[in-house]
Amino acid sequence: MNADDKIIIADDAVIHPDDLHEDFIRSSGPGGQNVNKVATAVQLRFDAANAPGLSERVRERTIKLAGQRATKDGVIVIEAGRFRTQEQNRADARARLAELV
Repeated sequence: MNADDKIIIADDAVIHPDDLHEDFIRSSGPGGQNVNKVATAVQLRFDAANAPGLSERVRERTIKLAGQRATKDGVIVIEAGRFRTQEQNRADARARLAELV
C-alpha cells in the first residue's frame, strides 16, 4: 500500500491520506541496535470524529470500537513497531486502522 493511496473499506467508509497523521518513533521491538538509532515505529493518528470519508454511523461505531485507542475528541491513535522498517510498520498501522473501521 502506497502512503498516498486512500483506504477504501466500503461505500460509506473511505480514509483519505490527508486524514492521517504519522509520527515515527523509536521502536522497542526487533532490530537489535538498529532500534536504538532509527525511528522505525509509527504512531498513526486518525481524526475519526471529523473524517469526511466516513458516514456518521461508521464514525460512531469506529470510535466506540477503538476504546482506549480513541481520545475524548474522537482521534484514534495506533502504534505499530513490530517490524524493522518504517514502511512495514506504516503498512501494519494502516491495515489495523482499516480493520477497525
